[in-house]
Amino acid sequence: MYADRGYDSQATRGILRFLGIEPHIGKRGTPHGSGLGRVRWVVERTISWLKGLRRMRVRYDRLGVIRDAWTSLAASAICFNILTHDTMAA
Repeated sequence: MYADRGYDSQATRGILRFLGIEPHIGKRGTPHGSGLGRVRWVVERTISWLKGLRRMRVRYDRLGVIRDAWTSLAASAICFNILTHDTMAA
């Protein structure tokens, strides 16, 4: 799991290790430049792509199953766009 310095504590690291998750948390008091921003940017960009689709931004559906279906469809559309863009550029 990647997290910023706000989550840096031994308790958090211990819980993550107990759950079998390797923590990548910046240490407090260390200089910036850990490279975490490169990883977080990918996640934040993907979330913004999902929210760019109006159906995902404004939730009309209350059932979790339907929201999951729309999320899967949105992720599929994003992957399709990425794959077709890559093949067009090549």
